[in-house]
Amino acid sequence: MISTRLRVKELLKERRWTTKVLAEKTGMSESYLTHIKNGTRRWNEDALKKLAEAFELLPTQLLEQLGEAAPNGQPNLSQEALDQAKSLNLKLNIIPVLDSIPEQPSENNNQLAHAASSHKGQFVPVLTSVEDKAMFALCLADNSMAPEFINGDYLVVCPSLWTNSGDIVAVEYGSTTPQRTIMRVTFKDDLVILESLNHQATPVTLVRGKDQFRIIGKVIFRYQRLS
Repeated sequence: MISTRLRVKELLKERRWTTKVLAEKTGMSESYLTHIKNGTRRWNEDALKKLAEAFELLPTQLLEQLGEAAPNGQPNLSQEALDQAKSLNLKLNIIPVLDSIPEQPSENNNQLAHAASSHKGQFVPVLTSVEDKAMFALCLADNSMAPEFINGDYLVVCPSLWTNSGDIVAVEYGSTTPQRTIMRVTFKDDLVILESLNHQATPVTLVRGKDQFRIIGKVIFRYQRLS
C-alpha cells in the first residue's frame, strides 16, 4: 500500500542537506518541513510537487513505499513507467481510497469521506493526462462485479472525463431510492442502458429527460487484487 509518509528524512541524509537548506529550495518553512520529515503533519499536492522539484525527482519517487507494493499486491509504478510518464507530460494525482461512491465528488467531499472510511490514510498514485481533484479510488468489498472486478480491487473514478457508450462508470439512478453503483453504460437515441458487470441482472433502460440518472464519473484504471 502507498504510505502517506514521504522519504524526506532519507533524502536529506543522502544529500547531506539540512532542513534549512530544503526550506530555502522549496520556499516552505523549516517547522512545516520538520513535521513532514517526521510524519507528524499531512502534506498536500503542492508540497509534494515543491519537494520533488527540490530533490529533482518525480513526485511518486518521494512516496515512502514506492517500489514495494501497490494496493492488493500489484507492483508499484516502475522507474521505466515513471520516466515514460515524465516524457509524456502526464500529471500525477494522489487520490484517496473510499468505501463507497460519493454523491458529489470533489476534493473536499472526498477528503471527508476518506477520513470516515475504513481506508483512512490510504492513497494511490495515478498518472493521467488530466488533473482532476475530484478523482477517487473505490475499494470493492465483495465479488458482485466478478469476473470483471473482484473483492479488494481499487477502481479509479474520474468525474471530469467525458463518457461514451461502452464505458464503465460510477452512476446514480432511480427517483424513489437512488442507487449509486458501477455499471456499463450504453447511449441509444433517447435511451440510456445500464448493464451490471456480472451480467446476471436485467439491464436497466432509462429514458432521457424522464428517468432520473446521473453519471458521477468514468472508471479509468484498476488496481487489481492478485491474491
